[in-house]
Amino acid sequence: MPNKLELGITGSASCIVTEADTAKAVGSGGVDVMSTPRLVALMENAAKDSVANCLEEGMTTVGTALNIQHMAATPVGMKCTAESKLIEIDRRRLVFELTAYDDVEVVGKGTHERFIVGSDKFVAKCNAKKKA
Repeated sequence: MPNKLELGITGSASCIVTEADTAKAVGSGGVDVMSTPRLVALMENAAKDSVANCLEEGMTTVGTALNIQHMAATPVGMKCTAESKLIEIDRRRLVFELTAYDDVEVVGKGTHERFIVGSDKFVAKCNAKKKA
């Protein structure tokens, strides 16, 4: 049985920044520091994973909005952690507060919106585009 979905649920996700995570590697910049797309993915993972065990079987969440500030650079080899907190529940719409930090400082902050969807139905609707 799933846990109860309630305000205040927290989550976290961490990684050690590698060359593959850099702005230069992903094409979002020209320097070898953690890229904004990789930071965004880390933040989304923290939010997604925090509520995963609160959903009924066959359900998942998908990201629909993100508003972050990438405030400081994190070098290759340093750990970066993103933390999420569920701050709003509006039927299937979930809003999270996000904070990310490395071993030295806060590197990102923002909010993230996710919607609860049925996995199979969501994928089927997406795949229907191929037939259009």
